[in-house]
Order: sequence, then C-alpha cells, then structure tokens
Amino acid sequence: MTGSVTLHDVARRAGVSLATASRALNGSPNRVVREELRERVLRAAAELRYAPNAHAQAMARGRTNIVGLSLHDIADPYFSAVAAGVMREAEAHGLLVTMASTERRPGAETDYVGAFRRHWASVVIVVGSRTDDRAATDQLAEELAAFEAEGGRAVAVSQPRLPVDTISIDNHGGARDLGDALYDLGHRRFAVLAGPTDLLTATERVGGFREALALRGAQLAPEHIVSGPFTRDGGYEAMRRLLDRRPDVTCVFAVNDVMAVGAMAALRDAGVDLPAGMAVAGFDDIATLRDVSPGLTTVRIPLEEIGALAVRLALDDDVERPRLRRVGGEVVVRASTPAVAG
Repeated sequence: MTGSVTLHDVARRAGVSLATASRALNGSPNRVVREELRERVLRAAAELRYAPNAHAQAMARGRTNIVGLSLHDIADPYFSAVAAGVMREAEAHGLLVTMASTERRPGAETDYVGAFRRHWASVVIVVGSRTDDRAATDQLAEELAAFEAEGGRAVAVSQPRLPVDTISIDNHGGARDLGDALYDLGHRRFAVLAGPTDLLTATERVGGFREALALRGAQLAPEHIVSGPFTRDGGYEAMRRLLDRRPDVTCVFAVNDVMAVGAMAALRDAGVDLPAGMAVAGFDDIATLRDVSPGLTTVRIPLEEIGALAVRLALDDDVERPRLRRVGGEVVVRASTPAVAG
C-alpha cells in the first residue's frame, strides 16, 4: 500500500482507536500513549508506508474554503466575542465561517464536527470547556482525529484534552490573581457562585480562587459556594439561594461575567445596595460590561484575539502538531469591589 493509506488503515492494522493512532504518531498535549501501543502504531505505519503529511496535503486540495465553528452558546457574549475573532481572521484569508451552537447538549460537538467533516470543511474550531464526562471527550477526540486524518485542520479553545492544537485559558491562575486582588482590597469574607459542577472551566476558577484565599488564611465556607448554570439566570438564582442562607460575606465571586450580571440583578431585587451592601466580581471581561453599573471587577481575557489565533494555528502547516498555546488573564478592578476597612 502507498499513498492511499489513511490513518484509519494504520489504526486498524495496529488494533487501536483512531485517536490513539493519532496521538502515537503526532503526540498530544496531555495524553501519553503507552509505549507498547506506540510501537504497534509505528510498526503498522511503517508496514503500510503511511505518509501523513503528503496525504493531508493531497486531501486538502479537494476541501472547501469553509471553517466549521462549534461553540456552546452564541447568545453568551463570551462565545460571540471568540466567534467575532474567528470571523475576522477567516475573512482575511478568504474563508467562510459556518457556525453551530450546541446549547451545551451532550454529544452535540461530536455531531457537528462530523457534519463539518462530511461537508469537507478545511478547518474545524471547537470552542468550549470540557466536562468531567470522559466518554464524551473521547468520542469528540475520535471525530477530530478522523477529520485531521482526512486532511482537515482542527483547533480547540478549551482544556488540553483533545489530540489537536489547543488554546487553553489559564482559568486557575486568573481566579487566583483575582482572589489576591480582592484580599488586598480588604475583603475577608467571600462567597462563590460556582457554575456547573461538571464543567472544568468552572472548577478551575473555583480552585484558583480558593487557593488564593487559603494562602492568605481566609476562609471559604462550603455553604458559601453555590452552583448554577453558566448563564445570567443561573447567576440570578444562585445569588438568591445564597441570600436565603443569610451569609456573613462582603464579596461574591461569580465564575463568569454573565453570572455576575445576574447576581447583581438579584441583589438589587433583594434591596441590597451595590457595592456598599455587597461587592461582586466576575471573570472574562465581556463587552457588555460597559453598560453595567457599578462597573464590574473581573479578569480580562482577550477573547477576540483567541478566536483569531485559532484560525492562524489551523492555517500554519509548517509545524509539528498538536501544539498548546496558553493564554493568561489580567485582573481589572472596577467600582463593584471597593476597598473596605481592615
């Protein structure tokens, strides 16, 4: 067999999954293939005379100028900002963007990547946090590996758990820095609106914030951590549940800005003065914060630039893949978290 050999053929000969074959040949930012499996894959590739770069280039010539973009919720300003960056960069390269919003439905990302693959998209970009569902992540990894095996290029804006180029936001570090900043402002009694318990972005941000407080000797009581959907209404309801517990806190950290906006609305409806009665902070620095009063303290993430970077990574062929790009955040202190007396 010669140039017609695909990664599917190699995986079949080696008796491994497509994702494992891809990791063995191309590496992975966070998953290591056992040496015995790696040797089987390399032996199968040699026996079949598999040439991945030549094959990908040949297949790519028959692809469309479409970028398939999968994201969780286009109504969320976080995702719309990333999408804006993708579209801007794609247009600069003569590419068109087809967008799919999963609405956080389990399995939807895999379905959409499969659809992009069948329609011969040249690039697929998957934007959104992983969950603790290992099976769902593995299924998506398989579909992305198949897409790349047929000549496409894939990029994830997510945690580094997929066998493709990945842009990973430093959620833990950003939340840790925010915790330090709020402590320096004099706050000592905190609550957290923690987002969904299975969402890795949420757990990373809670973990970073908790670490900062622990290092300063501040307490974060379990009853002051309230989970809820990653939405404005989720923040509103989580804040209402927190208030029902009559917490002795001065500052609430909502793990994303849209939850923070909902939390601020709940506080106003409950007659709590902002920010004198309760300080509030968020994460992301979405564009709509310009209309929020008082201005929201948050962690600024360059969302549009992340979208543009995803396209550039996909179009950069003269490198070994997969690559990992980490993006940090910057704490922006605004009027929603005034300094308090020690």
